[in-house]
Amino acid sequence: MRKLAIALLIACTTASAFAQGTVFFANRLSSSIFAKVTMPDGTTGLSGTGYSAQLFAGPAGTADNALSPVGTALTFRTGAAAGAWSGVEVAIASVAPGVAARLQVRAWDNNSGAYTTFAMAAAGGAMVGSSAAFDSLPLGGGNPPTPAPNIVGNADPLNNMAGFSLVPEPSVIALGALGVVGLLLRRRKA
Repeated sequence: MRKLAIALLIACTTASAFAQGTVFFANRLSSSIFAKVTMPDGTTGLSGTGYSAQLFAGPAGTADNALSPVGTALTFRTGAAAGAWSGVEVAIASVAPGVAARLQVRAWDNNSGAYTTFAMAAAGGAMVGSSAAFDSLPLGGGNPPTPAPNIVGNADPLNNMAGFSLVPEPSVIALGALGVVGLLLRRRKA
């Protein structure tokens, strides 16, 4: 009996160690519930496969710069749905079902697929942007599984997400050139 109890305890501990929360990653649920991602003008929605968005997450309280990418990068829709991506359910391995997470959405100009990650785009001088990081409501998932809540609305984990715009990032070459000009001007004054 004691061996059975120990085996059951180990099985429960192992199962809970692999539990991961889920969220429905979308920013448009209807024409009135829409956290639009836009160009630097703040109006024109990102459109087509030239732009990507990805969810970054961690346990509630995680520092914004320590959030990790989860799921795959998604491209943007076109036409009336520009500024949105097609929603997908995303598992967050670092957060258990029923627990809140720290979330942030990051988007970038992927240079026709050349920049597959947000970090690559930022380092390459592409336009990038991100939502303010926010804490979710409890995530879905578990055993038996509970559905992942929707992104926007009163009963979802991403209800605090607001729309945001991309901003042009200065390229490494441009910053280097600016530094050289500064050094030349300083040397000239000396």
